Amino acid sequence: MRLDKSTIQTDGKKIYFVSDAHLGASALNNNREREKRLIDWLESIKNECGTLFLLGDIFDFWFEYKRVVPKGFVRFLAKICEFTDGGIPVHFFTGNHDVWVFDYLTQECGVIVHTHDEIFEIDGKKFYIGHGDGLDPKDKGYLFIRKIFHNRFLQKCFRLIHPDWGIALAHKWSSHSRLKGNGQVEADKYRGAEQEDIELFARQQLQKEHYDYFIFGHRHLPLDISLGGNSHYINTGDWITWYSYAVFDGEKVVLISNQA
Repeated sequence: MRLDKSTIQTDGKKIYFVSDAHLGASALNNNREREKRLIDWLESIKNECGTLFLLGDIFDFWFEYKRVVPKGFVRFLAKICEFTDGGIPVHFFTGNHDVWVFDYLTQECGVIVHTHDEIFEIDGKKFYIGHGDGLDPKDKGYLFIRKIFHNRFLQKCFRLIHPDWGIALAHKWSSHSRLKGNGQVEADKYRGAEQEDIELFARQQLQKEHYDYFIFGHRHLPLDISLGGNSHYINTGDWITWYSYAVFDGEKVVLISNQA
């Protein structure tokens, strides 16, 4: 797959990365509280933010019908509109839970949507950015499901289901995911270099080309791993257990956790 390359100059501003808020998750009982905390954080960084990257699974489920989107998230979307209306670019990478983002966020909120990994050059440093799912070629089962979810014909078929039924079905499916009622996820400890799929992927990419930073979500665990040769793999963690994010100040990326 060919990846596009974009260039960003910080111009004295900071670049922020956040992922895996899973807003609206039926398995969690504190969705409004987490949404408010996320909004408060966005407000706190707005004046110094040059670009905001949302790295997938911001919503626990999202599907755009022709004239209907899932209810909720009004406060969060309004805050994102404040960013884009104020001239702050917001990049939204689809995750495995909110893969069905089409044009609503672009048209209504001014968000730049990415459906696959992208390469960015930011102040002369090279970033490989994405959500982080589907990177293990040996995981045939998940790759098959992922292919189904990305299939345009099947997406159109799902759109024929009444939203009340379709969204209920999706939430039932989501409730069987790694999320638990207390916000914990399976294997929430570092597994080691040979067991971390995203880290393995990053190391493989480095054999082909140098990147200063690989920045992903999906793992639900804040990670800052040196890959050697001045290259780092950063995982932004989540906004469920860790309330974590990454920030680039023009020189280096720092991972910050505000775990409650």
